This record gives sequence, C-alpha cells and structure tokens, in this order.
Amino acid sequence: MLLGPTGSGKSALALEVVQHRPVELISVDSAQVYRGLDIGSAKPSAAEQASVTHHLIDIRDPAERYSAADFVRDAQAAIAAVRARGKLPLLVGGTMLYAKALRDGLSALPSADPAIRAAIDADAQRLGWPALHARLAALDPETAARLAPNDAQRIQRALEVIEVSGQPMSAQLTRPAPDRPRLDVAALIPADRAQLHLRLEQRFDAMLARGFIDEVRALKQRGDLTPDLPSMRCVGYRQAWAYLDGQGSYAEFRAAAIAATRQLAKRQLTWLRSLAADFSIEAGSSDALQRLLTRLDRMKAP
Repeated sequence: MLLGPTGSGKSALALEVVQHRPVELISVDSAQVYRGLDIGSAKPSAAEQASVTHHLIDIRDPAERYSAADFVRDAQAAIAAVRARGKLPLLVGGTMLYAKALRDGLSALPSADPAIRAAIDADAQRLGWPALHARLAALDPETAARLAPNDAQRIQRALEVIEVSGQPMSAQLTRPAPDRPRLDVAALIPADRAQLHLRLEQRFDAMLARGFIDEVRALKQRGDLTPDLPSMRCVGYRQAWAYLDGQGSYAEFRAAAIAATRQLAKRQLTWLRSLAADFSIEAGSSDALQRLLTRLDRMKAP
C-alpha cells in the first residue's frame, strides 16, 4: 500500500510505477468511491482511468453509505482478481481507516444501540460536536486525534462503542486478525509541512478553477442528497455545500475548505505514525520512484 496525506503526490507516483511494472491500482479513498465526486476528490481523470486499470472508483452513488467493512470486502476481491491476472496490486490513497482495516482486520465492534445514540445526539445538540470530540479525547485520545471536531458520525460511533463495551475503539481496532496476510505499507511523507500547506492551497484553487462549485451545485440540485451523508461530509464538499446554502462569503468558504484540508493532512500523518509503515519515502524526492520499484520487486509475483 502506498499511503500518504492528501496532496503528497501519491497518485502521480503510482501512475509512474505503472509505466515500469505490471501493476493495477486499487484506490484507498473514501471520496473516490462515489460517482460525481470528481473534482473535489482529485479523482483520476477519464484519460488516466482509460490508460491504467483502477479499482474501487465510482462504485457507489453519493446517496449510499460505504463503510470500512465494505472496503475490506471489495479490496480483497480486487486484490485476488489482480493477482489472478498475474499482476501486482498497488493500493494507493489516504483513507487510513480503510488501510488499517484491510491490513490489520476489523474487530467485532458492538452493534449500534439506538438509546445510546439518541443520548449522544441530544448532548451534541445541546453542547455541539466539538464538545463531544473533547469528551472523546478524554476517553479515547488515540481515536479523537484522528477525527475532526465536527465529524459527527465517527465521534458518535466512537462514544457509543465506549458506552456499550466499556473499552475505547482504538483498543478494539488494534486487535490483530488471525491468519491475515500482511500488506507492506509505504508511507509517502512530505519533508516540509509549510510546502505541503502551500501545495494544498494551490491545488484547491485549481479545483475551484476547474468548476468545483458547479460540481457541488449539481449534486445539491439532485434533491436526494443531504449534508449529513458521508459523501457530502467529505472535506471540501461539506464547506461548499454550506457556502451554497448561504453560510458565509466565497472568501470564507475558500479559507474554511483550505483549513479543513490542512487538518485532514495532519490527521492522516497521525494515522500513518500509528500504522508503523514498513518504509518511508520522501514526497517529491528524486529517488522516490526507484525506491518504490525496488520494494515492489522484492514482493513475490503471484
């Protein structure tokens, strides 16, 4: 798996790999699974998808939900299909929860409890989700560090797991799955955080120039989507939806989206540290491609 924060150049590096090795790409991205979320998710272009086999892109309607368990099932099927064709699967992305679930397995977390969820929702309406995020930080700091203060769905679930089981989610997610083949993790790490922030700002402005607002407007006009859906809570989409609802100026929307993107990158780097990558590559370094190719060559071809 080639993992890294948003804007680190994962997709470009993966496309270079394909020019040198018999590889097919499997997306590890919770936004790219949705049809219509193209510009804001930095989805590979139609030309790139036509020239290189990609998996787990455009497999869900944005009105549907897609879980880590769904990803594990679909990724395992894609890996098996790629290997059956005598090629190497290269998983690429930044949704670290998906990567961790695939590599380490999903533990049997407790089922949803409607009464507990209702109580958590009532607290959120009274106190706000940032306050509940702070509550989670006191009970399960590892999980809280990976979540945005307004990530209602995941904060709710993490608090619910603690209430039902008496144990933090982080402790339960780290239980190893039996007999699971281990996947190597290559971490693409930016050397300069300030340069990454500048690149993220420039990339978001490029998305705006390509028509990102029109993309979200079209999704909004469907009439069957709401800002509470996982697809519309993706970074950038959430802020654009609020802007189109009249919440703030264009400048405020742009600033909020860029800030959220930077926060996402920070959380992804936190996840990467917890994943204990097998090796790291400096993003943009002259030897990045060769180092990744060398690692792939050590893998046994099917």
